[in-house]
Amino acid sequence: MSFADLKRSSATSFEKLTKELQKQTTTYDRGDDDKYWKPTLDKAENGYAVIRFLPPPGGEDLPFVRIWDHGFKGPTGLWYIEKSLTTLGQNDPVSEHNSVLWNTGLESDKEKAREQKRRLSYTSNIYVVSDPGNRDNEGKVFLYKYGKKIFDKLNDLMNPQFQDEKPVNPFDLWTGANFKLKIRKVEGYRNYDKSEFDSPAPLSNDDAELEAVYKQEHPLQDLVDPKHFKSYDELKTRLNNVLGLSVAAPKVRGVALDEEEYKAPAPTFSTSAATTAPATAPLGTEDDEEDTVFMKWLSDED
Repeated sequence: MSFADLKRSSATSFEKLTKELQKQTTTYDRGDDDKYWKPTLDKAENGYAVIRFLPPPGGEDLPFVRIWDHGFKGPTGLWYIEKSLTTLGQNDPVSEHNSVLWNTGLESDKEKAREQKRRLSYTSNIYVVSDPGNRDNEGKVFLYKYGKKIFDKLNDLMNPQFQDEKPVNPFDLWTGANFKLKIRKVEGYRNYDKSEFDSPAPLSNDDAELEAVYKQEHPLQDLVDPKHFKSYDELKTRLNNVLGLSVAAPKVRGVALDEEEYKAPAPTFSTSAATTAPATAPLGTEDDEEDTVFMKWLSDED
């Protein structure tokens, strides 16, 4: 490149470099965040909203996708915040390492495995009926990431336990039901026990309005496209760095673990607990940046 070309490309070169740096420093990418809805919480970390779960977007069969991920801090002070390859039905280095720890029979190793266990989340399209904390969200379609507790409420509505209860498809535009999301802070953690479905009713009596809502839905299957997951070797290298392992840990291939993989529950992460963790590096360091990413991971619905 000549000096004249260098001068002409100065502005565009800087723009390209900035974009590349952004890609390199993003360790936990959930995609385009403005597509995601999150409830607004008050100072007491309580919140309320009314949402409607939507049917599968065009060309897809299910109204949700299921994603496993890991989030924990290693003895090096580094965070491991990555999506698990078990989401894709593949072997994942953390699950394999945890299996090795569990099988030693040592309680100390079992505790490490519990702390590093997978977290399950679901993502669906929703229509925001009422959002007192942010009225601008009302009448719009978003992606919503939620945990097992809310999924259990969806499942209970579809598969009622008692004979006098009629199964309801909460994802149906006509025969579904609005979901009243009620968030309380109980013993330092978010609690969704008070959340409940309203009586079944159409989202709207105007099919033109329903069609407009349906056309706003975001693709779900793209979220579990392998292109959004790191390779086994990349995750293994990251895991070794976080745990401070100089050599690869023994591999246990073909291990299939579900959410009950470790008999005792792992500690529930909370924002308050994370902020009280002792600092391992001065502010402004790479570790501090990873703390920020971890706080973002913690703020996702659990």
